[in-house]
Amino acid sequence: MTTHAPVPDDAPVPRVIHTAQALVDEVVTVDALPARGGNAVARTYGRYAGGAVNILVAASRSGARAVLAGSVGTGPNGDLVRAALAAEGVTVSSPPVTDLDTGICFVMVEPSAERTFVTTQGAERRISIESLQTSAPVAGDLVCLSGFSLVGRTRDPLVAWLESLEPAVVVVLDPGAAFADLPADVRERALARTTVWTSNAEEAGQLTGHADPAASVEALTAVLPAGAVVIVRDGPRGCHLHEGGRTTSLQGYPQEAIDTNGAGDTHTGVLVACRAAGADWETAATRANAAGAIKVTRRGPATAPTAAEIDELLAGQGRAGQRRRPRQGR
Repeated sequence: MTTHAPVPDDAPVPRVIHTAQALVDEVVTVDALPARGGNAVARTYGRYAGGAVNILVAASRSGARAVLAGSVGTGPNGDLVRAALAAEGVTVSSPPVTDLDTGICFVMVEPSAERTFVTTQGAERRISIESLQTSAPVAGDLVCLSGFSLVGRTRDPLVAWLESLEPAVVVVLDPGAAFADLPADVRERALARTTVWTSNAEEAGQLTGHADPAASVEALTAVLPAGAVVIVRDGPRGCHLHEGGRTTSLQGYPQEAIDTNGAGDTHTGVLVACRAAGADWETAATRANAAGAIKVTRRGPATAPTAAEIDELLAGQGRAGQRRRPRQGR
């Protein structure tokens, strides 16, 4: 497995670069999902820029210089994505796809805050090695990768581009539900270039076979490069962090959830933003836990809190940043 070179002390402030799909989320809230062939009446409807936008907005609101390297289409959906990113100071490095609009993700949110998705594919899948390279990553930059990008027409150019990056570029893999079902060679190539794994407990369990998040963290260290950081989210209970041979459980900040759509993305965005700013992984993950807790109290996907709002929540917690009992690992 590969190792990753240290970042020089005089390097510029790292950027957060996302390679995944920026989509438009069309979101309805329903009392319950309809039975097959049935019907449901939506209580609310909203149209938002989502997908990779969620992570980039969260990162920008925590102070990161954020860049979308993925493709954006031409049409009303692409316009919405570009406007949402511009409003948050996020740049799009890749040229517009001139003959196709961005796709949508149709989201149904139940009273429990659980969500169900149906996704179309459009211009966001039209990437190339050249379009990704417009982001020009340098040592220390954090390049975010989604497992959903490792299927279909985005897979081959993305993997080839990742393997061309210099070792000191930090690759952050959010595997999503798709990763465990990828062909073994694709998984292995992606994992070999991964510096940081961040996922929810279910996604980690799908790959490792461990239902217990702490056990899955330990199992993941065996398939990642030496020195890789592993973070597994455990909902309102917080997350498990493996770094430097030790696994630590970091507390969550339970809230009354009304919409979990984008909560994991918010966690990832704040995590990488804090790391880009120089925070250690434990501090970054603690702030990410708080950000995810705030996000679930808000409707809409790209509704991450600001750094000041995270500060406020943590200031109100007597045990903010305290860790549970560490476990020894690889």
